[in-house]
Amino acid sequence: MGFTDFAADAGLTLLDRWTTSHSYIVGHTPSQADVKCFQAISAPPNVAKYPHAFRWYRHIKSFESEFAALPGDPSKEYTSYGPDASILPINAKAPNAADDDDDIDLFGSDDEEEEDEAAVKLREERLAEYNKKKAGKVKPAAKSVVTMDVKPWDDETDMKALEASVRSIEKDGLVWGLSKLVAVGFGIKKLQITIVIEDDKVSLDDLQAQIEEFEDYVQSTDIQAMQKL
Repeated sequence: MGFTDFAADAGLTLLDRWTTSHSYIVGHTPSQADVKCFQAISAPPNVAKYPHAFRWYRHIKSFESEFAALPGDPSKEYTSYGPDASILPINAKAPNAADDDDDIDLFGSDDEEEEDEAAVKLREERLAEYNKKKAGKVKPAAKSVVTMDVKPWDDETDMKALEASVRSIEKDGLVWGLSKLVAVGFGIKKLQITIVIEDDKVSLDDLQAQIEEFEDYVQSTDIQAMQKL
């Protein structure tokens, strides 16, 4: 039969009964079925009357910023989801001003606490599974390709020793690339070397300072070019 009008007690009672044993409207992770049902409810269900529906509503609200990305068919109405007539509360009565709320058996069980704990445990397990899958989608680290000039003191500087010193620096997130010697005049050549760095792990200022500590060979360093990957 599917869900009915959530503005009426009968509709919220049906939702409350469904969420007693279901963490989500369909399946084991949030979907468009949850989105459509959530959007059909104008305000959070009364926690005293509909504790399971209220808990489901609050949980789904935490995904509100991700609604558009959740799986499922957004064209379906909320009435397309929900139980058939066999799980309706068998002792529920039509709303009446003269009735007392305590006369309605919403859960069909005397052991409400045990059933509630089971529902909470199930929900937490499904949420942990969803968060684990979501956390597995790690964004690639931001990287940059940098061309650096390393200038010697004069034309008598041992450029092979200079380059060996530079390449001896090891850092997490630093990869040395190709290099060449470029003439700058008066017989002096500078080392031009390409590196790839992870932006969050390697500071170019710190790297340049470390290279310039090889004072026997290095006069100064400059960043010739830099491009984000």
